[in-house]
Amino acid sequence: MTFSLAAHCPRTGRFGVVVTSSSPAVAARCAFVRAGTGAACSQNITDPRLGGRLLDALAEGHDPYEAMTRLVRDEPHAPWRQLTAVDAEGRTAVHSGAHTLGTHAEARAPHAVAAGNLLADRGVPDAMLAAFAARPAAPLGRRLVEALAAGQAAGGESGPVHSAGLLVSDGPGGVGWPVTDLRVDWSDGDPVAELGALWERWQPQEEDYLRRALDPADSPGYGVPGDERGSA
Repeated sequence: MTFSLAAHCPRTGRFGVVVTSSSPAVAARCAFVRAGTGAACSQNITDPRLGGRLLDALAEGHDPYEAMTRLVRDEPHAPWRQLTAVDAEGRTAVHSGAHTLGTHAEARAPHAVAAGNLLADRGVPDAMLAAFAARPAAPLGRRLVEALAAGQAAGGESGPVHSAGLLVSDGPGGVGWPVTDLRVDWSDGDPVAELGALWERWQPQEEDYLRRALDPADSPGYGVPGDERGSA
């Protein structure tokens, strides 16, 4: 039902996840990032608690392989889960349990890991990693949405997808909340393309909203009636 990519940008230190699914609101349940720590996905009959547990283990000093091994060992429903993780050194881990749905696949590279289930083609994760690696100097969010589009172009899910999401953390020492959190929670059209359009609208304003949170009096558009960037 889902394919995703979790990644680390060594240039900025940011972490990100991009994901799409036939189910509604996929990013709300499957995508996890933590500044300075890592990124994780919990999918395939997902348990959202597992993403946080993977990040907790990374924060405690375990590498992704150790974190994944411990979680799978202690989690009684691990055969129904598909999980990925990446840390600040670019190390990755992935688990696809014995009950992962349909055609499923996974691929790993330094600083990125992709996985999917109920896929139309086992090459989807590899296509995502190739697209992600194509422009290393681009913003992490852009690389992720381009990777998701490449996964869809390579076949994507075996049926239509209806939701998509993008989550990006700040770099080390930055703010504790995701600096980008974009979601298409349900679409009867093309949620992957809609997520890309949201990114194009959001990206030029990302820094403005971060500055507004940290120093409202020195923020673009502060106190300007009709500022199209809004006050949220």
